[in-house]
Amino acid sequence: MLKVPEFNPPKRLLMGPGPSDVAPTVLEAMSRPLIGHLDPEFVRMMDEIKVMLREIMQTRNEMTFPVSGTGSAGMEFCLVNLIEPGDEIIIGVNGVFGTRMCDVAERCGAKVTRVESTWGTIISPEQIAAALKTCRPKIVAVVHAETSTGALTPVEEISRLAHEAGALFLLDTVTSLAGCPVLIDEWKVDAVYSGTQKCLSCPPGLSPVSLSPAAMKVATNRKKKVQSWYLDVNLLSSYWGQERVYHHTAPITMNYGLHEGLRLVLNEGLEARWKRHEENHLALKKGLAEMDLQIVSQAGHQLWQLNAVGVPEGVDEAGIRKKLLMDYNIEIGAGLGPLKGKIWRIGLMGATSTTQNVETVLKALKQLLGR
Repeated sequence: MLKVPEFNPPKRLLMGPGPSDVAPTVLEAMSRPLIGHLDPEFVRMMDEIKVMLREIMQTRNEMTFPVSGTGSAGMEFCLVNLIEPGDEIIIGVNGVFGTRMCDVAERCGAKVTRVESTWGTIISPEQIAAALKTCRPKIVAVVHAETSTGALTPVEEISRLAHEAGALFLLDTVTSLAGCPVLIDEWKVDAVYSGTQKCLSCPPGLSPVSLSPAAMKVATNRKKKVQSWYLDVNLLSSYWGQERVYHHTAPITMNYGLHEGLRLVLNEGLEARWKRHEENHLALKKGLAEMDLQIVSQAGHQLWQLNAVGVPEGVDEAGIRKKLLMDYNIEIGAGLGPLKGKIWRIGLMGATSTTQNVETVLKALKQLLGR
């Protein structure tokens, strides 16, 4: 009989685009005994998760909960519930995840109008306004923090334009939530999704989502059933709402971890957490500049959590990443799409965002680059 040894992963410093380092108490919470997904104590914890998520998302939306699946499941949740075949949608595309949103929307049968910006730059209100003159969309969708490029798109004006056109506003906050201001009600966001493995510093596996009353009205008054049974909010609302009707076996251990991760965010305080991410971003940026390395995403719109660092001419981009991983146990990310081979993506998300980690990665890069 085949005998397989235990798997013991190496200890890495996770400074890529995700996952981020997980707080020890989150891992501890995930080691606690299982109880049933309809157990009264688990149901009580579900209520606490919903309350904490509303606070962190800055919303009063009743339909706020974690979808069982990664951030891409949250993206699909929002789109499959709000789109019916033939609906029009405007999507801002300035990186991988705007592109992915287009793919999912097209699979839902939507007519997609792409508003494109050069990777590394933001989607501007003027671009959205121009697109709104060409169609009558049901939804306008934007990626708040584009993980593939390190660009942070301001969304308040885009939200206003969407609502004036009679559209819902959908926002991807996978990399922004808990790392910089995300103000769902103030920005009048109708549908939002995020992920647990970025600034919430939990393992990947859940996707916090929230739908406004207007979005819920669209989802509940559809002409056709939602194409995904698993992600149908009309079914999930009965499980995460007051009825607690069985829908699926929730990932119990992942919810333990999320509960603890959310608790840590609120104990630190949202503004203090945002400030920590900003300060460590600025420290990294300063240290990079001293080595003649620059963050290449659009000035004035650079993410604190994900830093797109230009690779110097003549430097082996992949070779440096491999040496960081194998010799220093530091993981950073590569560029994607048109930025492949041109940037390193250095993450400072959640528990990873510390002064010590900034100093560690700068020292390693200085040694490897001889700068």
